[in-house]
Amino acid sequence: MFKTTRLRLATLLCGLLLTTACSAASPDIAAPYTDGDQYVTLSAPYQRDSSSGKVEVVEVFSYACIHCAEFSTYADELRKTLPKGVDFKLVPAPFNDSWVPFARAYYAAKKLGVLDRTHDVLFEKKFKEQYPINSMDEIADFYASQGVNRNEFLKIANSPEVDAQIKKDLALIQAWGVDGTPTIVVDGKYRSANVKSFDELVALTQWLVQKELNAKQQ
Repeated sequence: MFKTTRLRLATLLCGLLLTTACSAASPDIAAPYTDGDQYVTLSAPYQRDSSSGKVEVVEVFSYACIHCAEFSTYADELRKTLPKGVDFKLVPAPFNDSWVPFARAYYAAKKLGVLDRTHDVLFEKKFKEQYPINSMDEIADFYASQGVNRNEFLKIANSPEVDAQIKKDLALIQAWGVDGTPTIVVDGKYRSANVKSFDELVALTQWLVQKELNAKQQ
């Protein structure tokens, strides 16, 4: 299995008690993936957004997680290969107080309409180029370097709306039993577990997606 980084439980910013973190192809319906090993069927299925009627693929991630940075190119390709009727979404994991600013950054970037063009760049600057991007101020400096209004970014990142979204994300992540990143959850029903590589994580996701699409057609 690819290496993971674990974080201790901590009392977090915005008064949240958070859990642990950073764990970590063509579809093959006959692939030997075992429930309870490579993936887990969740006892209480729950989609993040069930209104679309589409199969929902969620990557639980963090900009603070080097494995998520390594997986980002795989995730980009996975998104392109998913069939119609499937939505790919991201949920930033606020696993401890040092990760909360990155969750705030995700939602601010999304609100400002710059997420698509800054998502991979932030990973690259932080992990490949070793820029000091850790604190909220340093994160704001990064977005300012990408042409984003720094004050507007901070206003949104620290808003009550983002506070509420982070709390919702925490509750959902806990319901799914996610304790590491990157983790994939398919349609709120299946969570990736013991995979040995990013290629396997992609293939498993595609297989679970097809499994769910087939179930919806019955």
